[in-house]
Amino acid sequence: MTSQEIRDLTQQYVMNTYGRFPVVVDHGRGARLYDPEGREYIDFTSGIGVTDLGYGYQPWVDAVAAQAARLGHVSNLFYTEPAARLAETLCRRTGESCVFFANGGGEANEGLIKLARKYSFDKYGRGRATILSLKNSFHGRTITTLMATGQDVFHNYFFPFTEGFRHVPANDLAPLEAAGNDVCAVLVELVQGEGGVLPLEREYVKALAELCEKRDWLLLVDEVQSGVGRTGSLFAFQQYGILPDAVSFAKGIAGGLPMSGVMANEKCRNVLGPGTHATTFGANPVCAAAGLVVLETLDDAFLAEVKEKGEYLRRSIEALELPCFGKTRGMGLMIGIEVKEGYTNREIADRLIENGLLVLTAGPGMRLLPPLVITREEMDAGAAIMRRTLGA
Repeated sequence: MTSQEIRDLTQQYVMNTYGRFPVVVDHGRGARLYDPEGREYIDFTSGIGVTDLGYGYQPWVDAVAAQAARLGHVSNLFYTEPAARLAETLCRRTGESCVFFANGGGEANEGLIKLARKYSFDKYGRGRATILSLKNSFHGRTITTLMATGQDVFHNYFFPFTEGFRHVPANDLAPLEAAGNDVCAVLVELVQGEGGVLPLEREYVKALAELCEKRDWLLLVDEVQSGVGRTGSLFAFQQYGILPDAVSFAKGIAGGLPMSGVMANEKCRNVLGPGTHATTFGANPVCAAAGLVVLETLDDAFLAEVKEKGEYLRRSIEALELPCFGKTRGMGLMIGIEVKEGYTNREIADRLIENGLLVLTAGPGMRLLPPLVITREEMDAGAAIMRRTLGA
C-alpha cells in the first residue's frame, strides 16, 4: 500500500485519538526509518522511548522469533522460564526484591498505587490512603493515573476522577513536611518526561527518601520513560543514590513489544498476594524473551556509551546556535530543548519531520529520545537537518 492509502484507511477505521504527524512508517534499520516509498528519516523518538535497541537488531529479532515458535502465551496460572529469568535479572541489577509484570506504563503505575494503598491499609487501616505527586508530572491515561498526574490540562471530561491525590511543587520539601496523617506514599518521576524533560534536584530526592522512611510513606518512582538505560544507568534512581520502595517501568523493557511492570523492595514483597492484583498478558513469554535481550545488551559499557552519546548530542545541538532553541537539559539520551519565545514546538517538529528528522514535543519544549544504539553518524545527520531547517 502507498502512504496515502494507509493514511486514508486509518482515518476511516481507527478511532481518532492521536494528533499524528503525516508520516507512514514501513520499516527501519538502526536509528533510521523508511516510509513505503523509501523515504528515509533519522529517528530521534524511538517510539517515545520504546525501541531502545533500534530497528532490526538481530539478537532481538532472533529471540522473539524463537520464543514465538516455542510458546506465545500461557497465562500466569503457570510458570515460564523467560519471565522468571527476566525478574531475576531486574532484581539482581537494581537491588529490588520482586517484580510484577504488566503491559503498559499506566497499568504499571496503577500497580504502584494499589501497592501503596494496601501496604498502608494492612498496617494502619482506613484513612491513610492519600498519595502525593508532583506538579508538572505525568503518570498515565487511566482514570486513576490521570488524577495522579500533576497537570490540570489532563483533569477534564472524565469525571468523577479517583480521589486520594494531592499535587505539590517539585524540588520543594516544605509541602511534603507539612502533609497530614492521611498520606501513604509519594509518587515522583526523577526526570519529568511529558512535563518537559526536567530532572529533579539530587538533594531534594535524597531528602525526600529520608522523609518517606521517617514517616513510613512508600517512595514510589515512575520510571516508565526514564528507565531501562534511557538516562545512562539501568534506572535513573541508581544515579540518585536511592533504593525506592517500588518502581514502575515500561517502554524500553522489551525493545518494542508491550511490557511493563513494578519492582518492589523487601518491605513490599508480600503486600500484593494471590487475588489482590493480576493481568492477563503480563509476563508474556515472547515479551520476556525480548526483555532478556534488552538487559543483556545494556551492560555497563553500553550504558556508559549512552551517557557519552547524550552529552555529545546536547553539545552538538547547542553548538548550532539556532534562533528557536535555548539550552538543553536531561540525562543520557533523554534530552529536552528549550524553545524560545516566538516559536512553538509543534511548528518546529512539523518542519523537522518534513525534512527527515523525527522528533517529539514535551511541555512547551522539544524532547529527544533516540534509540540507545544510535551512532554518532546518525546523530550528526540529525543535527545537520536541524541546521538546514532551523538555521537563520
